[in-house]
Amino acid sequence: FFLSLKLEKKPEGKVQKQICRVVLEHFEKQYTAELGDAWSRVRDVLTSPWCWQHALLLNRFSPSPGLESSLAEQGYHPAFPAALPYLPAAFRCYSRTAPGRFPAQKHQAGRLKGYYLLNAASLLPVLALEVQDGEHVLDLCAAPGGKSVAVLQCACPGHFHCNEYDDLRSRWLEQTIESFIPDPLVNLITVSKLDGRQIGDLQPEFYDKVLVDAPCSNDRSWLFSADPHQAALRLMQRKELSSLQFQLLRSAVKALRPGGSLVYSTCTLSRAENSDVINLILSSCSNVMPVDISGMARGVSQEFTFLSGTQQHELLVLPEKGRAWGPMYVAKLKKVSST
Repeated sequence: FFLSLKLEKKPEGKVQKQICRVVLEHFEKQYTAELGDAWSRVRDVLTSPWCWQHALLLNRFSPSPGLESSLAEQGYHPAFPAALPYLPAAFRCYSRTAPGRFPAQKHQAGRLKGYYLLNAASLLPVLALEVQDGEHVLDLCAAPGGKSVAVLQCACPGHFHCNEYDDLRSRWLEQTIESFIPDPLVNLITVSKLDGRQIGDLQPEFYDKVLVDAPCSNDRSWLFSADPHQAALRLMQRKELSSLQFQLLRSAVKALRPGGSLVYSTCTLSRAENSDVINLILSSCSNVMPVDISGMARGVSQEFTFLSGTQQHELLVLPEKGRAWGPMYVAKLKKVSST
C-alpha cells in the first residue's frame, strides 16, 4: 500500500501533524500479522484523525438543562442500550456516527463540568467492572481520570482509591476529579501516587473491584510522534511493557478479596500487551478465573466493531470508519480464593 507520510488537510483547512514513519512501519508489520485483513481498515482510521469520533459522558452531579435535546438535534444518540447486563440509570453517554468533537469545557475552580469528552470504547472497562454502591474500589492506574469519573456515574463506592504513580499525570487526575465530582463525594476518594506494583502487598485482599487500565503502547498517539528518535526509543522499550502490565495485574490480584473481580484494559491492538498478559496471569495464578463478558459485547455490537476469535472473557474494539472507537482491549477476571 502507499505510505502517505503527510496527512491531508481537514475540511476547515487545518494541516495535521505528520505520521511518524518508523511507528507506522512497525505497526504495519506487527498488526498485519496479528489482525490480518482487518488491519487495513483499522489503519485507515488511525491515520485519519479527521474521521475520529468523540462521545460525551454526562455528569450526573452537574445536570445541564437542554443539553440532551441539543445533542439529539445534532445527531447524537444514547451510546449504550438498556439491554446491557449492567447499565446504571444515572449513566448517560451520547455519541454519533459523524466525526468531530463537541466543544470542550474549560476547567474552572469551584465549578463542575457538565460532560466528559472521550472515546466511547473507554467506557467498556467500567461497564464490565459492574461497580455497586458501597463497594471498595481501586483504580490502579487512574490518570487522566476519565474512567474514575465514569465509575462514579455508575455507583457510589464505600471507598474509592484512585492511584497514579506519575507525578504530572497524578496532578491531571486530581484536576479531573475536582472538575467532575462534588466536594462531599471527593472527600470519600483517596488519590495516591504509589507504585501500582506494590499496592497488592500494601493492601492485601482489601478491594471488591479493581480496574487496571494499564500503561500501554498508545497506538493512536504513537502514530503521530513528533520526534522520530523518541518514537524509535518507545518501540525499543515496547517489549518491556508486558512485564510491567503483568506485575500490575499480579498486584491487583493480591489487592482483591476472594470473590472480587478485576478488569484489565489497554488502548493498544498489541497481542503481547493484551491476550498474552491475561493468559500469563491465568496460567500463573491458580486462584483467578476468567469471567464471561460476551453478553456485554453482544449488547453493544451495533456501536462497536470487535475482533473476531477472542475468548469469552475478553474483547478488542477495532476502529473503523463510522465506528471509529478504540483500540480498546478489555478482559475480566475473578479471584476465587486467597491462595
